[in-house]
Amino acid sequence: MDHHFEDWVGREETCSDRILPSSARALAATLDLERSPCAGEPLPPGWHWMFFNPVIRRSGLGSDGHPARGGFLPPIELPRRMWAGGRIRYAADLPVGTDATRRSRILKVEHKAGKRGSLWFVTVEHSTACDGSDAPCIVEEQDIVYREATAPGAAPAPPPARHDAEAQWSQVFTPDTTLLFRYSALTFNGHRIHYDQAYARNEEGYPDLVVHGPLTATLLQLFAAEHGPRHRRMTRFDFRGVTPLFVDRPFRLEGRETDKGGLAVWARGPDGELAMSGTAAFA
Repeated sequence: MDHHFEDWVGREETCSDRILPSSARALAATLDLERSPCAGEPLPPGWHWMFFNPVIRRSGLGSDGHPARGGFLPPIELPRRMWAGGRIRYAADLPVGTDATRRSRILKVEHKAGKRGSLWFVTVEHSTACDGSDAPCIVEEQDIVYREATAPGAAPAPPPARHDAEAQWSQVFTPDTTLLFRYSALTFNGHRIHYDQAYARNEEGYPDLVVHGPLTATLLQLFAAEHGPRHRRMTRFDFRGVTPLFVDRPFRLEGRETDKGGLAVWARGPDGELAMSGTAAFA
């Protein structure tokens, strides 16, 4: 590890937000759900990602639409960054309408050499509590990866292998531009790969607009909750992004029970590739 980045390990920040019923209604509408949770009801798994997001002036954004390097996260200068996965523990309900506080801490910063260049991984722990309590409702670790840009003329990455796991349940989902726009707005996510087609294609080398990783993870958690044990609350969700999903290309949410009473869930892309995998536990 560069000594320059050692100073960021252990760095902390705290922010507060209100779990607004209006935001819950907006996400329910965005996901085309029949009802949204009312004030006092638990916020569904994954919906907490609408809150505590940094509000940065437009002049403080980088060319990719993310906040400029530095601040709480280390100033890693590799141009491409994404949220690669995470591990979430739901210790208690986070009620809609409550005041909440999130304490964040950088756990580690690691450098690795990948097949297509240099990679940096930053792991951040977020602990969310509500109504002035010190006992967290949600504790999660987020893995953020920084990578090099693809060099002009470089050979394309090999196509991802098909994912042929047997599913007990399967559901087709088609992401459109309105969905991506609304989710970007609700999470205050300025990353241009989700709404600027020319940027996504010409600057970051994607074939089209990219579906947000947290959006896919939220859909998988809703899918797991729908097929999980009745009257039991999700207590943990771990997930890992494998390959991107793109706008207007239908993909499948799939899952099956595990030997330990939980669920294995995954998103399978239009060509059968594994886009995201996850596991859900209930209590």
